[in-house]
Amino acid sequence: MTGRQPDTHITFLGTGTSHGVPMIGCKCAVCRSSDPHNKRSRTSALVSYSGRNILIDISPEFRLQCIENNVQRVDAVLFTHAHADHIFGLDDLRRFNEMQGMSIPCYGSPDTLAVIRKAFEYIFIQTQEGGGKPKIELLPVDGPFTAAGISITPIPVFHGQLPILGYRIGNLAYVTDCSEIPHDSMELLRGLDVLVLGVLRKKAHETHFTLDQGVSVALELSAKLTYFVHMSHSLDHDATNQELPSSIQLAYDGLVVEI
Repeated sequence: MTGRQPDTHITFLGTGTSHGVPMIGCKCAVCRSSDPHNKRSRTSALVSYSGRNILIDISPEFRLQCIENNVQRVDAVLFTHAHADHIFGLDDLRRFNEMQGMSIPCYGSPDTLAVIRKAFEYIFIQTQEGGGKPKIELLPVDGPFTAAGISITPIPVFHGQLPILGYRIGNLAYVTDCSEIPHDSMELLRGLDVLVLGVLRKKAHETHFTLDQGVSVALELSAKLTYFVHMSHSLDHDATNQELPSSIQLAYDGLVVEI
């Protein structure tokens, strides 16, 4: 989408798998592609409404994603899980603390928050100030909650054997790094305008949906629009989109979709 952004929208800050695309040292056609849609930073998104922004995951490229997409505010953060590609941009929240003059609430499962507390121990203990450190509040999710003035429903799913969370915000749902969606969670994903779903590649994988599995889930849920994220370098943007039903497409870095 171009021009004025709609009042309620999702911005795909990053859409790539944990290696990103292009991948270090790879000379495949997608990694060498000149198509900007094939340049994928690690997966993260920003949901914007009424002048507020909710960030979903904080990728290692978070600073660059914010500059590229002119992100001026973060009112809350939702963590899906604590793998490196979803949390390691956290230190750059300190810039938003400075601009906003406030601590930022961060939501996730108790297990996810425990990893964040350990990985970023310096945030939570007394240290010399130096260049500053993020001011955040870790808030465990154990059911529906309200963040930055909007109601959010957590969606329990599995990333291999690891239980993680997706999130439903109104008629938008965001479910990445997923290999199984339990029945009860599928029911929480009915009646969507926009579904964001993680798919890795065409070849089977132990902890991620394949392209075909993602299509199957999307068709069963029948969202008006489905966008795939967390793609590896094995999926060329244009060639893959040509294979997909019209209501399903690969997202790309910088895509803005009205909700």
